[in-house]
Amino acid sequence: MSNYNTFTMSHTNDITTAHGAPIETPATPVVVDSNTTTAAKGPAVVDEQPSDERPSDDTDAAVNQGLHLLEAKSTRWYSYFLTPDFWIVLAIGQVLALCITSTNTFTSLLDGEGTNIPAFQTMFNYVLLAVVYTTVFLVQDGPRAWARIARQDGWKYIIMAFLDVEGNYFTVLAYRYTNILSAQLINFWAIVVVVVCSFLLLKVRYRLFQIVGIVICIGGMGILIGSDHLSGGNGGPGRNLVKGDMFALAGATCYGLSNTFEEWLVSRAPMYQVLSFIGLLGIVINGITAAIFDRDAFQGATWNGDVAGYLVGYTLCLFIFYSLVPLVLRMSSAGFYNISLLTANFWGVIIGIKVFDLNVHFMYPIAFVCIMLGLVTYFLSGSMLGESKKPWLGENQERGVLGIGTAKLKALKAAKKAGADPETRYA
Repeated sequence: MSNYNTFTMSHTNDITTAHGAPIETPATPVVVDSNTTTAAKGPAVVDEQPSDERPSDDTDAAVNQGLHLLEAKSTRWYSYFLTPDFWIVLAIGQVLALCITSTNTFTSLLDGEGTNIPAFQTMFNYVLLAVVYTTVFLVQDGPRAWARIARQDGWKYIIMAFLDVEGNYFTVLAYRYTNILSAQLINFWAIVVVVVCSFLLLKVRYRLFQIVGIVICIGGMGILIGSDHLSGGNGGPGRNLVKGDMFALAGATCYGLSNTFEEWLVSRAPMYQVLSFIGLLGIVINGITAAIFDRDAFQGATWNGDVAGYLVGYTLCLFIFYSLVPLVLRMSSAGFYNISLLTANFWGVIIGIKVFDLNVHFMYPIAFVCIMLGLVTYFLSGSMLGESKKPWLGENQERGVLGIGTAKLKALKAAKKAGADPETRYA
């Protein structure tokens, strides 16, 4: 993804077109988008249908009107904080941080049992993603649509899955060789990669308050790292700092690129489609990685009831994490997603108190408050749409999917509330 062409595909191969987009319906507990809409006095339209069966122009006109209504509203610096979207995305960000903390905890418990298989233990997550979301994909759109997307857009998902798998692998591997302090510092590189890629490739323009919010969050994380260092919790000298730091740098780079790419994908395609291909291709790529690098560790691993339970817990937490990430990327951005995860260290200590008998340094609560203030600052003086309106989707978001968390769906709801296109149905 080193050039802009990675993100500017021809519209003839996209899932959506300039004339319309699929409509999605959320289901719980799995985040799913359905893909049908009924235009006024017309039949239901499926998002994978030929171009002559696109949603009506009335829907596009309603979206256009809704966007103008939302952007024309008089806003104050705190206006976005009064919307449900802000609190939802803030809460989901902390749920994701807790999921990351939980997966790290289960990994530590596995290591304590003598089972250290970083690639193989993630395999079950990709299998679960593939089974759940491919089933949804086939039920919603049918085998023909799946085959066409695989043929047209498969290469995009191969890149996405590769970056995701290797990001997971290198990050876990880094902790074998370097200390916690070095690994945490290098993980900041993922935020830099996201900001730079979003600016250069996706034409995202950050406001002053967003930059300030990111800096405040990083400052809070710095307090966490400093307290670890002062309390002697930095993990010691490490087995091979240079080697471990290189692995951490590679993992952070893969994470930053995959987060940015996934934001682009889920803004243009149903979430179940993206997660389906990440699962399917992740099985292949992760399987190859495990076969090459985890073979000896797998043979020497301990296998008992406790290990099985830890693997189940790890897989479920990671599955919830993967299912919620696309929603955050739609409602906010890859940048906000990454700084939200900075609180994972705080939640890790809270869990560590109960599980590993860790002690809390007095600076930890200060750091947590600092990071949360940074997250709030990030959305100061924003519009009523927050970051859900993506610049790469067009002025009226015409190249985007009409689904949960998108500016397009918010605009359609606003237009319907104002009396436009009253017969259009959506989630």
